[in-house]
Amino acid sequence: MTDYMELIASFTKDDFILDYEPVAKKGFTEEKKKFEQEWQARFRANKDQTLFDFGFLSNLDYLSPTIDFLHRLGKGFVQKIAQQPDMELSRENADLCLTSDESEEIRKMIPFGNGMAHVNDQWILGIWARLTHVYQEAIRFYPGTVAVFLTEHHAGISVAGRIFFHLVENSEDVQYPFAFLATYSTKPPGSRKAVHTPLKNALLEYKNDQGKLLQLLSTVSRAADQSGFISNLMDTGELFSPLKLTAKDATVFLTEIPLYEEAGIMCRIPNWWRKKTNQLRLAVTVGEKEPPKVGMDAILAFTPNLLFGDTEISKAEIQMLLSETQGLAFIKGKWVEIDHEQLKAALDVLLKAEDLASREALTLAQAMRLELRPEDLLGIKTPDLEVSVSSGEWLRQVREKMANPQSFHGLKPDRSFHGELRPYQQAGFDWLKYMVDLGLGACLADDMGLGKTVQIIALLEYLRNHQGGRMLLILPASLIGNWEKEIKKFAPEMPVRVLHGTAAAKNGEEILADPAFLTITTYGMAVRSLKLREIHWDLIILDEAQAIKNPGTKRTKTIKALKAKTRIAMTGTPIENRLSDLWSLFDFLDGGLLGNPKEFTGFTKGLKTDPSGYAKLRNLVNPFILRRLKTDASIITDLPDKLEIKEYPLLSKKQMVLYQNLVKELSKKLEETEGIQRKGLVLSSIIKLKQICNHPDQYLGQDVYKKEHSGKFEMLENICETIYEKRERVLVFTQFKEITEPLSRFLEEIFHRPGLVLHGGTPVAKRTKMVEAFNGEDYIPFMVLSLKAGGVGLNLTGANNVIHFDRWWNPAVENQATDRAFRIGQTKDVMVHKFITAGTIEEKIDVMIDEKNQLAGDIIKSSGEAWITELNNDQLLELFSLGGI
Repeated sequence: MTDYMELIASFTKDDFILDYEPVAKKGFTEEKKKFEQEWQARFRANKDQTLFDFGFLSNLDYLSPTIDFLHRLGKGFVQKIAQQPDMELSRENADLCLTSDESEEIRKMIPFGNGMAHVNDQWILGIWARLTHVYQEAIRFYPGTVAVFLTEHHAGISVAGRIFFHLVENSEDVQYPFAFLATYSTKPPGSRKAVHTPLKNALLEYKNDQGKLLQLLSTVSRAADQSGFISNLMDTGELFSPLKLTAKDATVFLTEIPLYEEAGIMCRIPNWWRKKTNQLRLAVTVGEKEPPKVGMDAILAFTPNLLFGDTEISKAEIQMLLSETQGLAFIKGKWVEIDHEQLKAALDVLLKAEDLASREALTLAQAMRLELRPEDLLGIKTPDLEVSVSSGEWLRQVREKMANPQSFHGLKPDRSFHGELRPYQQAGFDWLKYMVDLGLGACLADDMGLGKTVQIIALLEYLRNHQGGRMLLILPASLIGNWEKEIKKFAPEMPVRVLHGTAAAKNGEEILADPAFLTITTYGMAVRSLKLREIHWDLIILDEAQAIKNPGTKRTKTIKALKAKTRIAMTGTPIENRLSDLWSLFDFLDGGLLGNPKEFTGFTKGLKTDPSGYAKLRNLVNPFILRRLKTDASIITDLPDKLEIKEYPLLSKKQMVLYQNLVKELSKKLEETEGIQRKGLVLSSIIKLKQICNHPDQYLGQDVYKKEHSGKFEMLENICETIYEKRERVLVFTQFKEITEPLSRFLEEIFHRPGLVLHGGTPVAKRTKMVEAFNGEDYIPFMVLSLKAGGVGLNLTGANNVIHFDRWWNPAVENQATDRAFRIGQTKDVMVHKFITAGTIEEKIDVMIDEKNQLAGDIIKSSGEAWITELNNDQLLELFSLGGI
């Protein structure tokens, strides 16, 4: 299926990119594929014009949610034009600005997907302004009418005329409580804007041109064909004068509004009818008092009531209304619609709900889930009756705190925590502690580089000192080194056991028998270890929690089956392309919040026809997700322009064997060589050790490059998957030309599209074209560069991520390469990842550079790696051997 990624990218360059999720559906024919390819090409050629044209299309039920969202945006804009009653008079000067209500409706339709956090009012208004410009330019030079222009694009479009019907309340007259007036739009001489004037004035304006008068009244004639009420007003001539209406007449008018609008008449009516604010509804209030226990299984009482708008109505008052005539009635200071059948159904629903409330209560999970499908959860059918759910005093306070982490007072981490939290990290620590205290699962979903790990360590250290217990951290194997380094740095007193590798396979039960505060293990080991399932953990934390997004896998099922008092998930991409991913994440965190798979699938099926359900789902899950972006105004001022992060991948078993064998071989040869020969041996060994750290196949001269054979490749995958989900771009630097192509092939699998490779053999002319392409609008996700070839003369500001796959051990050279992205023209913060294989020569040299001693500060900068050859044999073997720092 054709990839729509470039289509979306073209609208969001320099902002973000919505998710792309190709949806293979039944009936997706070759004709539809051809249609996609045609429109994709048009979007590339002229994105704004094509989005405008896209809005005229219909019957596109096979679009993915995010493309459907763009289609609805375009369609809404076209409808906005068609609904302008003065469009023929104003033309390019028509007021097409979004109203607050229209903006709210668009926000409700925003689908779940990568980048959705960036779809804000500014983004919506930006696209709306671009569509407005396209329309203004088109209609300015169009020779015909706006109506013809619109119908040329879509023959079935309903175009508004110039007639308005107004209905207002007239509280001073009990017998005739409503007033009606018909107006039309006209443009006075010399004015650029149309004005509205009573319809009777049209009889004077067009008294000498009956043809124009008939054209003006054509929409009224169409309405009269369908409405006896309007037909009678035309026959008597009352349409041309202000009228007083009874409540009965007003009821007829209000119920017939769809007929009038279909005929092209714009209606201005009271908001309480348009927005249904006075409509009869069943209101359920949950969680007025704090339950005796916390957690998703906490039991909450609920109270059902019937309301007209926000005014409660009793069963006795319902019975009284049933004795009155149907139509509009003025009750408790507001007009409401009386429908006997609806009142009877509502009364029946209320009685069932009261009976249910007297016999049963709801868990906290059920109470929160009521917003999605209240009818199913309460076990009552409510035809044509809205059910609204509100939080009682206790639940309201809880939800407000969950949704506003900045509202906490700032409990300082314990003194044993060796670090200073940034303000947003302090808020994250407070929020996590609050969620753990409540027994609620939480998703820490901060942007990559904002310090999720340090916030979790601060929490763990606090829990260790104040509550104790046993904590389990599950993560990809490639991140074990990172966590060990961070814990050693920020919480050196924390007892930690690592369940991984050969030792874990042999002595896993023995390791777990020692009740260390924190146990660290991998997803693979969590599936294999039976002992992990026997322990009731106080807290389970998942890093890179997207690993359990597929609910059907053995890994996901096993992880969810682990016993825990509380759960935390860490991920930079909390909501990916499929809503089933979201369900799976919350099934782990807060089982029951989104219902069972069947219930959730039933809800998601309705989103295609009613995308406003996305807003309900967002309101439900957002309090459980803490998501801060580097672009947030409250965050960006607290960050450096260039974030440098050291990543510590572990050696795979194969790498470890090759590394140790090479060191043993070097140990023997050092005794036999001296002088220039010894220097050559040392330098060649350094290169070989670096190659092993990169990937065994680079050292062995093979071309297979399996991911699982290299800790760096696994680390690269973890980081680049997040970069891809955010549709950002990355530069990957290596000092070895021979690994640039294998890296490119590997990255192409992650990004699902090719990137670029630049090294010393790339012709100068080709380099210029590559740079232009990489910085251009088409989404080229990565460029692999040899360090020296890519270190000078290139401006690659299209990327805001830099990865040093292997180290040059010369800060000046690395910084020069980094500055290909971090330089004038870059509008985003640049994230720099430096790969340092744990326990190897890479880590030991990095420590020397960090310490800025005489050796690192002066000698390395001037002589590169040559200084290593001056070490004696014992110093060399200490530097080369495997082991911690």
